[in-house]
Amino acid sequence: MKQLMSLESEVDLPGGAVLPGALPDALRAELIAFRRDLHMHPELGNQEFRTTAAIKERLERAGLKPRVLAVGTGLVCDIGVEGEQWAGGPSMLAMRADIDGLPIPDMKSDCPYRSTVPDRAHACGHDVHTTVVLGAGLVLAELHKQGLLPRPVRLIFQPAEEVLPGGAADVIKCGALEGVGAIIAVHCDPRVDAGQVGLREGPITSACDRLEIALNGPGGHTARPHLTTDLVTAAARVVTDVPALVGRRFDSRSGLAITWGRVESGHAPNVIPQHAELSGTVRCLDIEAWRQAPDVVVAAIDEIANLYRAKSEINYVRGVPPVVNEPGVTELLRDAMISRRGVDSVVGTEQSLGGEDFSWYLEHVPGAMARLGVRTPGERHVRDLHQGDFDVDESAITVGVELFTAAALVNGLR
Repeated sequence: MKQLMSLESEVDLPGGAVLPGALPDALRAELIAFRRDLHMHPELGNQEFRTTAAIKERLERAGLKPRVLAVGTGLVCDIGVEGEQWAGGPSMLAMRADIDGLPIPDMKSDCPYRSTVPDRAHACGHDVHTTVVLGAGLVLAELHKQGLLPRPVRLIFQPAEEVLPGGAADVIKCGALEGVGAIIAVHCDPRVDAGQVGLREGPITSACDRLEIALNGPGGHTARPHLTTDLVTAAARVVTDVPALVGRRFDSRSGLAITWGRVESGHAPNVIPQHAELSGTVRCLDIEAWRQAPDVVVAAIDEIANLYRAKSEINYVRGVPPVVNEPGVTELLRDAMISRRGVDSVVGTEQSLGGEDFSWYLEHVPGAMARLGVRTPGERHVRDLHQGDFDVDESAITVGVELFTAAALVNGLR
């Protein structure tokens, strides 16, 4: 077995193999600066032109040949593939990062790298995910030059993760999974300390769909609700009764939950309105229940609306299925992390009700997602995802790069 030389230090593995160790200080500093630049310039899904250009320029400077996706943003880059790009290779390992930001304001104060774009922020950690995959690619490209990369690797920088049903579909349509034997990803977790990753076999996220409802009636005077459709009451009953009714039509272990985010109706206190709008999400822990959800949820809405003589128009927007971590790839991530930082660096994690379009890749190839700890050890305040003050302990970037480079090398030794 070929010995793998270290960039700085070495870690022994069973069988006598040696993995590259810590990142050079210069690269570590460069990656932090790259992440901060992305953080200052967040772009929404399918609009990530600056982000795509920055990634492409750095990969090309390393001698690689990234290919921008046909949709105009996002890119794919192979390392260790000779000849025609996208040719793939036996059991190629893919590493995926999502590159888009969120349409919310950055509320951090006294932060030199806060967003410079009004009402835009990297409040979900996609800037970290992008930097981790970029850093891993730079390290692995250098190892390949030295003849030390045992198996090809594909970097996937995906646009529009935050846009249902997710930009993963565009990546897959472009053929980015051809030749891929497995795929890995990380997602920032502000409840896990920096220096650790959370792993779980099986479902680690949930299905997430969007629900949009319009209720209509003739309207009327609030003095005579019996002569018309009491639309506000009908909307209120949909809000309260539909989740309860649906909850009795699924096994409670499926964890299906309907949660409303918007309810609007009426303009005056003495006028029964003609129109009401409701929107929310349908989340589900179980993939089989998720497949049944549209028919059951729509039937329940119609049932309640008809009870109050309201006409319903329902737009059930299919989102993403649960991310289900394949045991073998999860074990690869566990072995890689332990080889870097020891057994205490891996912790268990629960299934989240959040949705992630990484799940679409897993409909085609086995894969796993790890939760990357980004909380400064000892910090009590949790800067949660999708909040305007979200930030990370930037040492997590090094941890993510080490995890991915180790995964590529351990995968090549199996």
